[in-house]
Amino acid sequence: MAGALAAVDFPQWRGPNRDGVVGSVKLPASWPDKLTRKWRMAVGEGHASPVLSAGRLYVFARQAENEILRAVDPAAGKVIWTSLNAAPYTVNPAATKHRKGPKSTPVVTGGRVVTLGISGILSVHDAATGKVFWRKEFGKEFRETSPLYGAAMSPIVVDGLVIAHVGGDGGGALTAFDLAAGAVRWRWAEDGPGYASPVAVTVAGKRQVVTQSEKNIVSVDPKDGKVVWKIPFTTPYAQNSVTPLVHRDKLILSGLSNGTMCVNPAGTVVWHNKEIGMYMNSPVMGGETIYGFTNRNRGQYFAMSARDGKLLWSSEPRKGDNAAILLAGDLLFLLNTDAELIVAKVSPASFQVVKTYTVAESETWAHPLVLTEGIVIKDFESLTLWTV
Repeated sequence: MAGALAAVDFPQWRGPNRDGVVGSVKLPASWPDKLTRKWRMAVGEGHASPVLSAGRLYVFARQAENEILRAVDPAAGKVIWTSLNAAPYTVNPAATKHRKGPKSTPVVTGGRVVTLGISGILSVHDAATGKVFWRKEFGKEFRETSPLYGAAMSPIVVDGLVIAHVGGDGGGALTAFDLAAGAVRWRWAEDGPGYASPVAVTVAGKRQVVTQSEKNIVSVDPKDGKVVWKIPFTTPYAQNSVTPLVHRDKLILSGLSNGTMCVNPAGTVVWHNKEIGMYMNSPVMGGETIYGFTNRNRGQYFAMSARDGKLLWSSEPRKGDNAAILLAGDLLFLLNTDAELIVAKVSPASFQVVKTYTVAESETWAHPLVLTEGIVIKDFESLTLWTV
């Protein structure tokens, strides 16, 4: 199993390309009625998704007042090293049920692991040993160091630069730090952070980093942070949280009570479906079809045409508060907050469920890891490998 797991790389938020598409994995020809639990380990609370790089799992969570990054042997479920950092945090009353755990997913690159804690502490670790190369806190720069409900954006590394939106409610800066030493290379300080994670895209031959900030959707040049385009964008309760999705030379964008829209490389809207929007879910693209989860009707999966935004199908309602969606081959993996994992066919014609599994006894907000030999699930406090 270790060899098979080592062949897969899922090193950051939503996978190698931050689009929810899983790399080359060998999926079973048929799915059993039940999955088998290979191992389970307590790692602490939080919604940060586990990642895999060079045969090691990395999981970021909280125990008591400490944020903990662990490297784990995926074959045996054994901890290789632990890096602990004291990070006291007070939860906003509106987010009490989510507690104090980190929400930002690590990124592994160049032998380093980058984490962003729930209070806005940015750290870079040695992937081999857990040693901290550098760490930054921003209390002297900003009145608040995280948004109202805690830092949730997952950093991205582009051309040797760690790009993270630091600061908090009412003020912050999308900032590029040198991965090796932590020096600031550029800053865009016109807006505070939202909860969405940036993506790096090349559209019409121009490299861009696109993200949702507190009050905008913004595209900047990753070399110097200069704005390429910007769209004013707000959601109820200041919850901009959907990761942009690339489709050919365009971007798919969404937010609570804002529907779903497609914009071109200049930031001009091509189409806008005002009826179907996403809240915290980030969609995937299969062919010419967008597969996502809308908060409408207390939670529904849906398929939408990427060409014109036409709704193709929607599932039955009441599917949960949110869902993490991945695409692997011709299958969708849909994990909702009620710990229900649905394996479904990629189909623009209808919602075709293959199997449904219960994979935890608590809520599941983190993305799963779909690997050749199993599926890794981070529930409220544990990490589990389920095998087929």
